[in-house]
Amino acid sequence: HWCHVMEHESFEDSEIASMMNQAFVNIKVDREERPDLDQMYMTVCQMLNGQGGWPLTIIMTPEKEPFFAGTYIPKEARYNRIGLRQLIPGITGVWKNEPAKITKAIEKIREGYSRSQQFESGVFPGTEAIDFAAEQLQQNYDADYGGFGSAPKFPTPHNLMFLFRQWHYSKDERFKRSASETLTAMRLGGIWDQVGYGFHRYSTDREWLLPHFEKMLYDQALMMMAYTEGWQATQNPLFKQTVYEIAEYVNRDLRSEAGYFYSAEDADSEGEEGKFYTWSHAELTSSLPEEEMEFLEEYFNISKEGNFNDEATGAPTGQNILWLDIPLGSAETSRWHAIRATLTSVRNTRIRPLLDDKMLTDWNALMISALARSGAVFDESDFIQSAEKAYQFVLHTMLENEVLYHRYRDDERAIHAFADDYAFLIQASIDLYEATFNSEYLKQAVALNDHFIDRFYDAEVGGFYSSSDEADLVLGAQKPVFDGAVPSANSMALVNLLRLGKITGNTHYDELVEQTGKLFSSELIRSGSSITMGMMALQFIHHSPKEIIVAENAASQSSAEIIRYLRSAYLPQKVLVHNPGVEKDPIFTLCNYLTHNPALNDDTTIYVCRNYSCEKPVNSLSALKELL
Repeated sequence: HWCHVMEHESFEDSEIASMMNQAFVNIKVDREERPDLDQMYMTVCQMLNGQGGWPLTIIMTPEKEPFFAGTYIPKEARYNRIGLRQLIPGITGVWKNEPAKITKAIEKIREGYSRSQQFESGVFPGTEAIDFAAEQLQQNYDADYGGFGSAPKFPTPHNLMFLFRQWHYSKDERFKRSASETLTAMRLGGIWDQVGYGFHRYSTDREWLLPHFEKMLYDQALMMMAYTEGWQATQNPLFKQTVYEIAEYVNRDLRSEAGYFYSAEDADSEGEEGKFYTWSHAELTSSLPEEEMEFLEEYFNISKEGNFNDEATGAPTGQNILWLDIPLGSAETSRWHAIRATLTSVRNTRIRPLLDDKMLTDWNALMISALARSGAVFDESDFIQSAEKAYQFVLHTMLENEVLYHRYRDDERAIHAFADDYAFLIQASIDLYEATFNSEYLKQAVALNDHFIDRFYDAEVGGFYSSSDEADLVLGAQKPVFDGAVPSANSMALVNLLRLGKITGNTHYDELVEQTGKLFSSELIRSGSSITMGMMALQFIHHSPKEIIVAENAASQSSAEIIRYLRSAYLPQKVLVHNPGVEKDPIFTLCNYLTHNPALNDDTTIYVCRNYSCEKPVNSLSALKELL
């Protein structure tokens, strides 16, 4: 919101724009295209001000050395906040008349930034770190409305996946309850687009009712994963329904003809936040018969006065946003489908929010993973085909001569990939392998992972840098460990290394996990609730996931049933490997141990191993269920 305010208030103001152009060379950076710059300068902002956020305003020398950082800056000074009209001449005066002050500020920033990127290696975190992180989240749980903390509330789906897994391992029902109640609250609330589907960016209130309306691809992907895992853990039909509806939204509104996915839809249309998504009572009354209007008022909290307040001011707008108190029953759902069709037709006559049509490798990889996982769990071939088409686009367009690119738009790829691109694409490759048993995906995962290590890993002390040397960052690349709206590259890398280590038997990957875990020991032990993907890596290590080999006999009638069960059952962090019984399949080069795990008794055979020991192989689904 404040990005738009600053743009309209100052950048589009001829007087302020003229002052800026006389004083500065002005550069507007898409932080999604250059997350490395965003991370570096955001760290500077947090150092100087104690907090950060967007819009991020940086003033730097021609050598790109920052000496001033702020967030939203109004046109005129107000509420003890300096305005651009005062800031610009002030900065210009210091630049011309007191350059030593700027030099001194730069030196302090360099020293502080360097300290912020130093980690002290310690002992590898144990189960206590996992338990502490789960308790941290649980203590912050909002038992009244779901979610964690107070407004604004962000979905942070990886927190919920971590809690489901913690419930599975500990049998503590609190974790399952808080995760499932949060998923339900978000699905019923205004943060979910009840008419067009898909999740908005975050809720401005505690109750999940009043959203910031932007829709991000990465939110759809991570939420799809969380609802899939939530369904596996609870069998709640609302969660499965939500997975299918997210897929419908993404494939309808965010998917290109080439098969890749666009980045986002804006919050504003016609210069107004949420105008596309909200309704006046009069507009609804004129669009619907009386009985359908009564249905909306009863179930979706519509009122004549409106239920939606302005995000910035909190003032009533007279508009309505649809949300539910409880899930609809089957009869109500049938009525709602008819009403929703009418509302969709009305809404489609409006001017849509701006579509951010750039393709980002990391966000596409997350969506590929989401479709592959949910497709495997629900045996939904359309999901998997959509994932495969996007994946092939990434491989053929964004990868050349072992160099991966980050952004694609207008038939042009650009910007060498960052750690996130590699980490999420490696995950997508593994997920597609487990969803299809096509060993080419596993082969690609191993190749990408090895390039990732070569280009980003700090072999001296451990950890992955966010960008490679080619980025040439003036203050140096960071090693991100804390998860944000998406998991950090280091968190994701730990999980990938563990999965690939188990699948391929390559112990070098385990060595990198140990070195990196020790490097970030303090952060993982003290602040695990902010590194929940890293916590899932620790769960993988300390709770020894089941390693399952499916040695298939193609003639066996039980194969498909067994594989469907293994993909859909809630076995968190299971490792699934397929022995196709075809000698020339690349899987035997990647996993040479599979020659010792053949199909027995002319039937599909399942080997279940855990914690370096294996159970007796079985040939039937009933025997497998008993074993698991």
